Amino acid sequence: MDNLEQKKYPIGKFAAPERISDIQIDQYLKLLKDFPGKLKLLIGDWTDEQLDTQYRKGGWRVRQLVNHLADSHMHSYIRFKLALTEDNPTIKTYDEAKWAELQDSFTIDIKPALQLLKGLHKRWVYELKSLTNKEFESTFFHPEQNRKITLRESLAFYAWHCDHHYAHIENLKKEKGW
Repeated sequence: MDNLEQKKYPIGKFAAPERISDIQIDQYLKLLKDFPGKLKLLIGDWTDEQLDTQYRKGGWRVRQLVNHLADSHMHSYIRFKLALTEDNPTIKTYDEAKWAELQDSFTIDIKPALQLLKGLHKRWVYELKSLTNKEFESTFFHPEQNRKITLRESLAFYAWHCDHHYAHIENLKKEKGW
């Protein structure tokens, strides 16, 4: 993996596990539960200059990344609820890059996004802990991927998503000596 690829995918690209055990589900839930606090500890006292630093050349600024996490995880939470209340609903996709250029991603303080992640993850994990194995097999249809995705797989992806973007920020912090 070249340096740019390593900076884009510091923990590697997501690979959906063939089988996701109940033990893995518990690990994913713990990761989702702990993520907002862990992220806040990492960047909660950063200056605007630090938050406006790109995590890699051509990449988003940290501020955009934090707001992207809030946007993306809100979408996921809604997708989970749709899959639990409808039969394989087709989900709405969105252009992440364009969202990251909107003012609420580009210039706002990160506190609202951190607060949103804290509350959202609390609700999301609460709901996920109540699911049966059968409910985890509920699906939604992803039109860009042209396939059904189970909640079990989506949970694995969002656990990866947390670690993926956390690694972007953590690596930047190490690189800059902050």
